[in-house]
Amino acid sequence: MKNIKIIFVSLILLFANCEKVVDIDVPSIPPKLIIDASFEVFFNENPVVANTVVKLKLSADYFEETIPTVTNATVFLTNLSDNTVINFTDVNLDGSYEPTTSFIPEDNVVYELTVIHDSQTYKGKATKVKSTVINNVSQGDGTLFSGDEIELETSFTDDGTQENYYLFNFGFNNYVTIEDKYLNGSEYNFSYYINMEKVALPSTLVVTLSGVTKEYYTYFRILVDQSGQNAGGPFQSVPSSLLGNIINTTNEENFPLGYFHIGESDTFSLDLVAKN
Repeated sequence: MKNIKIIFVSLILLFANCEKVVDIDVPSIPPKLIIDASFEVFFNENPVVANTVVKLKLSADYFEETIPTVTNATVFLTNLSDNTVINFTDVNLDGSYEPTTSFIPEDNVVYELTVIHDSQTYKGKATKVKSTVINNVSQGDGTLFSGDEIELETSFTDDGTQENYYLFNFGFNNYVTIEDKYLNGSEYNFSYYINMEKVALPSTLVVTLSGVTKEYYTYFRILVDQSGQNAGGPFQSVPSSLLGNIINTTNEENFPLGYFHIGESDTFSLDLVAKN
């Protein structure tokens, strides 16, 4: 036994002496402009209101802990049916640009978003997408694997007159994309589960349902797959390989990241309580 102990210690010392620190150079990627312009029109409220904020950031290297905001850009929207212009401004200097006048996107109108930053011009177009209302959201008793989840029993009715794509936001960076391929014109009921560790109970949860285009539906699915739902939200850092619908008209090779989208949205508030 004594000889075995000596050999074991010798091996440990041998491997310890062979340790070597290796420095790996991670290439620095020039920052790209991130444009998050996902407008929501809450059509079921009276009066109708809209969230029309354009958020601007710069992409950062992989190991950076913060993403720089852009506060020195020029942002405006053009109604291409009559060429009226809606100007945006960053009042709080936090990278969030809001319209200088009250603005509710109209039906069947193409809007062109223009962002000018660092002597380069970025443009994207969008038309408001119709949606439907949330029929009901209730707290269920079901669980998944750990038993620490909250079940949200959700229902809505699809508009059978057209092909529809939807985006649900269940709060706490929980998103679900749905297409009406197998539920066209029908009421759809499903359960979604959120981790109780993210929720301080009791609390009020606001669920949002938005109508989206097929292109934005595909974009968002890839976005969530790449960035994850537990990493501070999909728009915290847009993956460099994912291109949206905004182009750089000054230099096509220096393309931006992000998306310009306008969709009708509906909300449903639910009071969550602890399980008995």
